[in-house]
Formats: sequence, C-alpha cells, structure tokens
Amino acid sequence: MFGVADYGAFVVAVIVFLAIPGPGNLALITSTGQGGARAGVAATLGVIAGDQVLMWLAVAGVAALLVAYPAAFHAVQWLGAAYLAWLGVLMLKARPGDAPVLHIKPRHYFRQALTITLLNPKAIVFYMAFFPLFVDPQRHLGLLTFAFMACTIAVLTLLYGLTVVWLTRQFARRLDASPRLGQALSRLAGVFLIGFGIKLAISR
Repeated sequence: MFGVADYGAFVVAVIVFLAIPGPGNLALITSTGQGGARAGVAATLGVIAGDQVLMWLAVAGVAALLVAYPAAFHAVQWLGAAYLAWLGVLMLKARPGDAPVLHIKPRHYFRQALTITLLNPKAIVFYMAFFPLFVDPQRHLGLLTFAFMACTIAVLTLLYGLTVVWLTRQFARRLDASPRLGQALSRLAGVFLIGFGIKLAISR
C-alpha cells in the first residue's frame, strides 16, 4: 500500500510506540488533568505537530547530520533535558491554589507539548531507523510513501491522544473530591519529568 511493506505491522508498531511511557504521554495526561479536555486535545495536536517536524527532518537527512556532528546532537539533547527537568521542578514546588505549571489557554498547552516533542533529538534518529523497516524497495513511491506513513502516524496519534484525554478526564473527576491526591499526583508527574530529563541527558 503506497510502497509500505506490511502496513498492518506498521500500524501495530506505531501504536506500541505511542503507548510507551515518555514525556509526550505525560504532557497529554498533565495537560488534560489541569486544563480539561480542550487542553488535552491541544496538547495532542502539539505532539502531532512536533512529530511531523521530526519525521520530515529525518526524511531530509538531518539524522545523518546529527550523527556526523555529535556536539550539535548533544546540545539539543541537553537543552531538552534541562527543559523537562525545569518543568518537573516547578511541579514539585507547586502548592494548592497556585496557577498550573502548564498554562490554562489551549494554545499554551499546544506550544508546551510541541516544545517537549521537538526537544527530543533522538526521535529524529529513531524515525530515520524506523521508516526503512517498512518501505518496500520494489514499490517505493518516494516522498509519497513517506507522506502516507507520516499521515498514518498523525491519525493514530490523534486517536491515541483522544483516548488518553477521555480516560484522564474520567479519572480527574474522582480527583476533584480529593485535592491532596491531586497534589500528590502532580508532584509524581514532576518527579517523572525530572527523571525523563536525566535519562535524556545521560543517554548516548
């Protein structure tokens, strides 16, 4: 299909990768918990936009440049790590009644999720390695094949994000009656963000 080998396996692989815990998933959950469904949808669109940028940078060969110039790769890596850790510290320091760390306006949630996604340079290398696994050399249609794969990932991410938003909203209603539990979960999210930042900083 459009030069993609074993499209069904490609879809399953994308869904599995979406479900792996990471900063993107945490951004969706935190945004929805603090700003409601609109914020969660905005964050989902931010993740999709960031992924599309990284995918097309990979297709354009930016991954090869990052491998050829490790200093540039690690600079972006450290920037992303520092950003995640900074968000985590803010969430740990937050007190009941404080303004949310992730801002209230949907466009801010979009920007936040977009930034978190773009500041993970390893995703470019991942896409550079992932795409060839499902490209049929005999039926490859050039950019059309990559565009079809990118659109598939965007649709699957949207469906996954909407599911996460719905589940988070169901859980959030139960938290409304327990502010202490909500604060504890916010701090736990902060710890995870710091952990993701450290992991990104020390990984090679």
